[in-house]
Amino acid sequence: MTTSTPAVAVLGLGRMGAAIADRLDEQGWTVTGWTRSGGTEPSDAVQGQPVVVLALFDGPACAQVIDRCGSALSPETVVVNTTTMSPDEAVALEKVVVATGATYVHAPVMGSVPAVQSGTLRVLVGTSAAALGAADRLIADLGEVIPAGGVADAAALKLVSNSSLGGAVLALRDARRYAADLGVPGEAALDVLERGALGGLVQGKRDRGSAPAHFTAAALAKDLALLADETPAAGPLAGRVSALLESGEVTGDDDILALTDPTGDLGATDDVLEPLRAYVRGHATGDPAHFRAAFLPSAHVEGARDGEFVSWDLDEYCSRFDGSPAPDEPERRRRIEYVAVEGTVGSATMTLWHGADTFTDVFLLVRNGDEWRIANKVYHRR
Repeated sequence: MTTSTPAVAVLGLGRMGAAIADRLDEQGWTVTGWTRSGGTEPSDAVQGQPVVVLALFDGPACAQVIDRCGSALSPETVVVNTTTMSPDEAVALEKVVVATGATYVHAPVMGSVPAVQSGTLRVLVGTSAAALGAADRLIADLGEVIPAGGVADAAALKLVSNSSLGGAVLALRDARRYAADLGVPGEAALDVLERGALGGLVQGKRDRGSAPAHFTAAALAKDLALLADETPAAGPLAGRVSALLESGEVTGDDDILALTDPTGDLGATDDVLEPLRAYVRGHATGDPAHFRAAFLPSAHVEGARDGEFVSWDLDEYCSRFDGSPAPDEPERRRRIEYVAVEGTVGSATMTLWHGADTFTDVFLLVRNGDEWRIANKVYHRR
């Protein structure tokens, strides 16, 4: 007796969606993938599939995709939604899916890409369906099944889980700041923290290095904002993460472990950080006006370029920007690594990932009247 190969459509091939598709392929599933940027209709991928997995960024994205492929769903289809969204969004999506005759399972996951690859995801399964058919095997192939009651319960529990993750990330950030304030060397602080309650995060940070993000800061900020909409008590936690992204100290594409770097908390107030943020805006937009707002008129930019030492004044530096962002700007990242202030002077470092090049910028800051400006910048390119 032969057993037919199970089939699934995975809608959304970002970090998690692609990892889920690969994992299911390894487990013997016939996988049809679809991405929003692919130019095809999701109904083509869904047609005739017994299981459809949603692995999208948020609730609105799921609603849009189901609206486009709902006509291809049937009573034999089970929609397994791994996306993190609010309880209300999950319940509303369930109603839309059930109206097509299909079965809906809300199955947000605990864990990121490495957990998918190893089959150790924890899947919060919420549904009103009596039986899930092939979806039972699919969820088990991804990892541990955690029954979560109804659809709204599963959505709420995922937000609660991510609140603990956000709190732990900021707790590590704060602990590192306290260590710096007390004059404790950074590595010594991490050595001790790795042996405590935050040890898993510290080890993860050390192991990752500059690897691509598994769970981005933008995704965490989105999830915490959803939680804050449900319970105002989560507002301060969500606000801290959101403020770090808005400041430019952490980019949305950074892994959440970048949030553990106590950037800007080492005695640096918003007025000290403002010229650094203006500098980031200059690179992001290509508008030299932001650089003129960041630097003193007498500033110089110095470093080795193509094997030759260069020393540009501000006008020369600004002439290199034409007012338009770089073609690959969506893939570029920048992060303020460190800021130290002593009276009316300060120093800062920043890492810039620009295409194939990585730059380390070192700034000398000075208070000029009531505002801070960059007096000089030196850089290393690698």
